[in-house]
Amino acid sequence: MPLMPKRVKYRKSQRGSRKGNAYAGNTIAFGEYGLQSLGRAWITATQIEACRVAINRAMKRKGRLWLRIFPHKPISKKPLETRMGKGKGATEHWVAVVRPGTMLFEMGGVTETMAREALRLAAFKLPVPTRFVQRHGVG
Repeated sequence: MPLMPKRVKYRKSQRGSRKGNAYAGNTIAFGEYGLQSLGRAWITATQIEACRVAINRAMKRKGRLWLRIFPHKPISKKPLETRMGKGKGATEHWVAVVRPGTMLFEMGGVTETMAREALRLAAFKLPVPTRFVQRHGVG
């Protein structure tokens, strides 16, 4: 089942703004290695899950993985070939708003080469350019 909030205050939200850089959640807080966003995008719950699966398979049940983003934002869409009006469409999927600098995933308890390879595989599944970072400096 994809990631989504258990409950929300409002079922539908406006598109909002993606401008600016990430000032919170832009450093490694839990693990030793991380995958940091260099661009801005909406990352869907399906993409986050695909990255999680790819990382866990590459780690071979060693170490620990932290997901640093969560899809809180509902994206609605009206059905195809529907006339204008009659309100806002139903929620289609959930996304996480990602700005440049956001830490997407963190890993710990594995070697640097294993972490680098696992996060490289995850980066292919994301719509933003990313970089590999270490706790002590950028790798």
